[in-house]
Amino acid sequence: MATLSATGQEKIRKGFEPILEGFDHIPFNDIDALQKNIGPSTCAVLLEPIQGEGGVRCPDPDYLKAVRRLCDETEVLLIFDEIQTGMGRTGKFFAYEHFGIEPDIMTLAKALANGLPIGAMLAREEVAEVFGPGSHASTFGGTPIVTAASVQVVKVLLEENIIDHCAKMGAYFKERLSGLKAKHESIVDVRGMGLLLGMNLEMEGDTIVKSCMEKGFLINCIQGNILRFIPPLIIEKEEIDALIACLDEVLR
Repeated sequence: MATLSATGQEKIRKGFEPILEGFDHIPFNDIDALQKNIGPSTCAVLLEPIQGEGGVRCPDPDYLKAVRRLCDETEVLLIFDEIQTGMGRTGKFFAYEHFGIEPDIMTLAKALANGLPIGAMLAREEVAEVFGPGSHASTFGGTPIVTAASVQVVKVLLEENIIDHCAKMGAYFKERLSGLKAKHESIVDVRGMGLLLGMNLEMEGDTIVKSCMEKGFLINCIQGNILRFIPPLIIEKEEIDALIACLDEVLR
């Protein structure tokens, strides 16, 4: 219920009302709006360093630094949701590393155990001290088998140059997508970092997703008109080229 209440997407909250009170939704990338909405009762600012479901929206270069500075000045905690952006996805171990700051609390899931069910909350020591044993529990948060898998995931990411590979493939993928934009007027924008990329279209994207699926490529569409690409971190150029050729044909 807390996460349903925290999301700014009404379609996700629909049918689960009444949601929990205490969450105010502020426009992304607008530091003035954030400053106006922080008051004496504000405990934390929660955001994704790069918005995933929100449309693969990257922050302005100095936005997250300004958020960190504002939280420090007002003694408000900064919480990053890195469930989609973490574990090497953006070409760094965590997305916040691109921006030269650190959060007070960070959430992880999904990729931490390479798809096995896990959820994790990381916090700075002085923040974590307020939790006692059992005060922040989860049924499937950390079972022995899944946590063992997570240890191996972290080792592989760090020892086998997976993150560097992700950064290189992400740059190549984005370059190829930008090449499509130059050919097709229906493509408005290409954005993202590493292997978390989005293509903003002038039209609805569902039919393109379906056509790609029929040709053997799984992509998805968010916000109605944004194609999102979140391939495995071990993807190679040949597979990217094959998808680009498919998209080129489908868009034509």
